[in-house]
Amino acid sequence: MAILHILHYPDPRLRIKAMPVDRVDDEIRQLVNDMLETMYNAPGIGLAAPQVHVSKQVIVIDISEHKNDPLCLINPEIIARYDNEQMEEGCLSVPGIYEVVERAARIRVKALNPEGKPVEMEVDGLLAVCIQHEIDHLEGKLFVDYLSEIKRKRIRKKVEKQLRHVM
Repeated sequence: MAILHILHYPDPRLRIKAMPVDRVDDEIRQLVNDMLETMYNAPGIGLAAPQVHVSKQVIVIDISEHKNDPLCLINPEIIARYDNEQMEEGCLSVPGIYEVVERAARIRVKALNPEGKPVEMEVDGLLAVCIQHEIDHLEGKLFVDYLSEIKRKRIRKKVEKQLRHVM
């Protein structure tokens, strides 16, 4: 396993749409393991392959308290959305920034699991928000895109300043 480099906003590579996975094989399973290790190390509760500069439709999530219940969805697709709710979100690609975003309160999603088997689930709460957030990454979209232009500009300046101090 390896810890991968996480791209940071406003890196243009975060805007590239991810390609579907044709075949779930050992290479994809290794990517999943590396993404989980990267997410846990960050630490975060979700990560999409485009965030580590891999243009594949793969997301990993673990909202469990003890970080021992990982979920991996390959080629995820939301097939139904119900109601709306607002929740504060953050992102490993937009470090230190948290803003309230409105999303579906409950979703039905279908995908492949790491064994390449089809799965379908209906989820709500934090898990629903996380799945929507990570699927957005697969489409080249970030949670800051839901905010006003003024807030996005402020966030961009703040993140760029943080990154200059790190380097």
